Amino acid sequence: MTADALSRAKRIVVKTGSALMADSGRPRHVWLSHLAADIATCRQRGQEVILVSSGAVALGRAALGSAGTARLDQKQAAAAIGQPRLMAALADAFAPHEVTVGQALLTLSDTEIRRRWLNARATLETLLEAGVVPVINENDTVATDEIRYGDNDRLAARVAQMMGADLLVLLSDIDGLYTADPRSHPDAARIERLDALTPEHDAMATGANAAAGVGSGGMATKLAAARIAHAAGCSTVITLGNRDNPLLALAEGARATLIAARTTPARAREAWLAGHLQPEGFITVDAGAARALKGGASLLAVGVTGVEGGFDKGAAVAVKDPAGQVVAKGVTAYSAAEIQRIAGRHTDETEAILGYRGRPAIVHRDDMVRT
Repeated sequence: MTADALSRAKRIVVKTGSALMADSGRPRHVWLSHLAADIATCRQRGQEVILVSSGAVALGRAALGSAGTARLDQKQAAAAIGQPRLMAALADAFAPHEVTVGQALLTLSDTEIRRRWLNARATLETLLEAGVVPVINENDTVATDEIRYGDNDRLAARVAQMMGADLLVLLSDIDGLYTADPRSHPDAARIERLDALTPEHDAMATGANAAAGVGSGGMATKLAAARIAHAAGCSTVITLGNRDNPLLALAEGARATLIAARTTPARAREAWLAGHLQPEGFITVDAGAARALKGGASLLAVGVTGVEGGFDKGAAVAVKDPAGQVVAKGVTAYSAAEIQRIAGRHTDETEAILGYRGRPAIVHRDDMVRT
């Protein structure tokens, strides 16, 4: 069941916690080498993998002489020291497979504010197209809120949502969701598969594992992450991470909990765009562009004939045909002023007109729903 979900996925987000990445302030090089081998195997099967990794604070604490609970500024300073150490350890782990890793430091707002979301997604898509494994961490160094345990579980789910991933793998200190905490209830039963999450399942989850000694969000944050992924058409697997080759183990039927999505990422995205975007402006297109949009194409500047409204890049817009009928709506990669300047022009003229090389489409087909 879980093995099938892993083998069918085209794009996978894998989240690892601090306890897996670091031990006594040092990278767990042997475990990292096994994880890198697993991800390399996925790539050989034609799958794209994004890694969301905690561990920067855990790796940087020793250099500050601080351990355990620390002030926010100490945690931020530890993250600044630990992040390059984390990336160096990952680069070493992937080197034998001739795989390049690329760092992206995000916050939840980068996946929720449309303009920043567009920029973040474009960067990650470019990395994937180049054959790079993106390594994402929360930008703890400049976080203004208290650095909380479990944030990267939710961040991983937001990344899966943003990138249209098919599967989110949460590597945990336990091999799935149980009816009660098995550490204190030996008779608790593991749940193998869920098609939806209910308050009853929330009641089964426990808080952070205090015995871990480093950041560990616990089952509650993993279920919160699974809900985000589920709504985006992405299935979630919760499984034990602290073993050799954790992804290979999944492929061979290791114990886990699968929270299966009911739809695909593409259909979930279309439903979200159709139901949640309130247009902040309008773009009028010629008849040829209208036909192309109905056939599933992106909106290019050459087909634009007019713009209404004073919207910014990342705004929700409605697209009208020459008769004034709305044929699509979506998220624009350009502001109204920029669209007015490049309307009717070819994509290769954009840089000369605007002074920078913009994105090929005014509204990409992945950011659009046809009405």
